[in-house]
Amino acid sequence: MLGALLEKKLATPDAYPLTLNALLAACNQTSNRDPVVQFEPQAVETAVLALKAKGLARVVHPGAGERATRYRQVLDEVLGLTAADEALLCVLLLRGAQTVAELRSRTERLHGFASAAEVESSLSALGERDPPLVAQVERRAGQKEGRWIQLLEVGAEERASVSPAEPGAAPGGRSTSRLDELEARVVVLEDRLARLLDALGDEDGQVAGAT
Repeated sequence: MLGALLEKKLATPDAYPLTLNALLAACNQTSNRDPVVQFEPQAVETAVLALKAKGLARVVHPGAGERATRYRQVLDEVLGLTAADEALLCVLLLRGAQTVAELRSRTERLHGFASAAEVESSLSALGERDPPLVAQVERRAGQKEGRWIQLLEVGAEERASVSPAEPGAAPGGRSTSRLDELEARVVVLEDRLARLLDALGDEDGQVAGAT
């Protein structure tokens, strides 16, 4: 859901923030998604309100002449992300583990990277944060290069390290509902965010003490 909000902010700013229907459509679209999902409206509304409670999304109430409530993400504000950071995290959230070349190609409509080296530099900076926001995983048999994953989502590293499921198999063999999975991801994201904010607070305290 955060990936969908980031995508629409960067790709279609005139239609952002998103109404609930637009957010549902963004989550369920079949292009530029891996895996493709099919969420129900109630699950999307519950999850975005959970993100709001964690300080990662905000509700934009209707203004004059408007009827629909809209939603926007604030992950970029909370983590101090650049446009390059946003584009990379967005595509990693929406499409899973990818190589540097794939990321450069797939972020083109969101942010223009001058070269693959620039993509790799941005990824390295995200990976050096405390806690890290991305990581590089080893290449699998038959692959020519390693791939990068985002670390905001619960289970991302585990899924990147296993072989793809056979066609028709249930994703990961899990029987939990999509709503339960969304809520679990929010909990993990909150924990990572809390640790990041604690680290930033310690740095501010050290600067204040030095002055």
